[in-house]
Amino acid sequence: MGKGTQGINGGQGAVGADDRTDKGRGGKDILDEGRSQETGKDYPWEDRALKAAAQLMGEELLPLLGEIGRMKQIAPTEQVYLEVKDLLADFNYEMEDGSWRHLEFESDRITKKDLRRFRADEAVISYQYEVDVITCVLCSSTVRDLMRELCQGESIYRVRLIRMKDKDADAVIHELERKQTAERGLERMELLELLLSPLMGGQMSQGERIKKGLGLLEKEREYLVEDELIRMQSVLYAFAMKFLKKEEIGEIRGVLKMTILGQMLMEDGRAEGREEGEGRVNQLNRKLIAEKRYNDLERAAMDRAFQEELYERYGL
Repeated sequence: MGKGTQGINGGQGAVGADDRTDKGRGGKDILDEGRSQETGKDYPWEDRALKAAAQLMGEELLPLLGEIGRMKQIAPTEQVYLEVKDLLADFNYEMEDGSWRHLEFESDRITKKDLRRFRADEAVISYQYEVDVITCVLCSSTVRDLMRELCQGESIYRVRLIRMKDKDADAVIHELERKQTAERGLERMELLELLLSPLMGGQMSQGERIKKGLGLLEKEREYLVEDELIRMQSVLYAFAMKFLKKEEIGEIRGVLKMTILGQMLMEDGRAEGREEGEGRVNQLNRKLIAEKRYNDLERAAMDRAFQEELYERYGL
């Protein structure tokens, strides 16, 4: 495996694609964005996780889809049509031969409406950038027979399709555990399959897949750039938020505490807690000073129970 190699960066509409300079910070964007909705299922965790994986490991994702040819760079994902309608694709890659690969993520069955949307995206991209475009759809639906072709008049539109449930997560994870036991490093393609294992078929529970995935990634710490490792951990955590129940998420957080990403999240939480605590103290002090309760001010600084009593009294 290419030890210590950097991930693919850049592109519009991708998770973690900003210009922050804090080391490893970009890998937490996927979590920060949805933190206020952590226990809810309406937040598009799966979509964000897949976009993060697509940005980080595009060179490996296209071969997984059966694509031939090498990726040159990430391409724009937003095309404005007649300055009225925004057509926003999931992900685009520019290939070395000049063509584009238009990548779409679907968690449900593929409908005619979906295919019409993909076709419209392709047409606008092809017209605007004067390139040939092929759409690849990565589908995590349990539906077996998926639409990949649309007949419109005399034209036939097709997409290239990969059904994630056809892959066996159990076999993938067991093989990666065997390789690590044999002290062999994991290839980037294998790491990508690990990140996508929650979308695959198999008997292993989602929670077990994610816990084992985080464990496997942690053992790769010495081989990966820290920012890459954090981004990969954030993809698995996002899948945990998508698929697991509240109590299962608690177990994953216990595992996450041992990772770099977990340590960063805890540091952020402590910093926020300190700021909140300092804010409460300052508010209480101002109220006591305004009421000239100097004895209580001094007592509150020494007596935590009395301080909490004052917080409750003043609604702080």
